[in-house]
Amino acid sequence: MRGFRTFLLRGNVVDLAIAVVIGVAFTAVVTAFVKDLVTPLIAAVGGKPDFASLYFTINNSKFLYGDFINAIVSFVIIAAVIYFFVVVPYSAMLARSKKEPSPDPTTKKCTECLSEIPKDARRCAFCTSPQPL
Repeated sequence: MRGFRTFLLRGNVVDLAIAVVIGVAFTAVVTAFVKDLVTPLIAAVGGKPDFASLYFTINNSKFLYGDFINAIVSFVIIAAVIYFFVVVPYSAMLARSKKEPSPDPTTKKCTECLSEIPKDARRCAFCTSPQPL
């Protein structure tokens, strides 16, 4: 039992559980945004297409390909919303906050006296000891 408790309380298991809960909450927000704002906007511009009634029958079996088309359209809309309203702003924020890498150092420490000397120096200016290149 102790091993199982240790497994459950490891940091990565708890982090994963938190990520799943946040993901579910985020999914609800994105779905509501698409359903309540984006889809009516698309319907106002181009009409409200509903493919749910499309099907064909073979040997008394209904193939509801209209529902599949609705699912594809919904997926594309949700993916576009996530990309344009989450990924693009987040990437822009990361690009602004990214620090420039520090330039190559121009000095090094002397191997004998630990004074700062030019990187290409062959001898230390302070103790005159030879320096490895």
